[in-house]
Amino acid sequence: MSIQNQSDNFDQDELDKFERLADSWWDSSGEFKPLHQMNPVRANFIDERSPVANMNILDVGCGGGILCEALAQRGAIVTGIDLGDAPLQVAKTHARSSELDIQYTKISAEELALKQPKQFDIVTCLEMLEHVPDPESIVNACSTLVKPGGHVYFSTLNRNPKAWALAVVGAEYILRLLPKGTHDYKKFIKPSELGAMVRRANLQTQEVAGLIYNPLTQSFRISSNDVSVNYLLHAHQPA
Repeated sequence: MSIQNQSDNFDQDELDKFERLADSWWDSSGEFKPLHQMNPVRANFIDERSPVANMNILDVGCGGGILCEALAQRGAIVTGIDLGDAPLQVAKTHARSSELDIQYTKISAEELALKQPKQFDIVTCLEMLEHVPDPESIVNACSTLVKPGGHVYFSTLNRNPKAWALAVVGAEYILRLLPKGTHDYKKFIKPSELGAMVRRANLQTQEVAGLIYNPLTQSFRISSNDVSVNYLLHAHQPA
């Protein structure tokens, strides 16, 4: 595994899309409602497997800081990185209003990996891999950024007909949980594909679990046996 400074590992259309939506990041009933609904479940998943209090955590693709704040509230020392100016400004403003000390920086994961390898106890990269041209480059960077013995968490969308029907057609066009065009089905990643990226990055997969949405209760839960749509992957960096 080698790390290159891939500062161009982004899709400008994707960045522009999230720039336009930046003011909605903290509206729990707005465009990012699904993120707010799944965030407690994601934070619990991470905290239960690698307790975050007093841990040095990096969130790659932090957006407006929803996960960063949840982890900081649990006592973590949090850094969030993103390439979007507007989401980062929203994240900084909201952290100040929440009286949380979170370090936000505009930098790519690859560039930070070259500058600060093996600096973080936990690295998270959630709902981001399906938005970049080269997800494996991000996985490699996360592996470089985490300390030996540390933990890395990814979440993304599976690529199959059910995921297309629920995450694209259902969420964007029928239930209107997300803006139309939020996801590009071709960029979805099968668990087997992400698992292979993780192995090539010298990480060890500990667990793959599904994030299941219940439209009646408008809530998410963790499933150990259904990774057909949204899923989380927990990896470990050998000591």
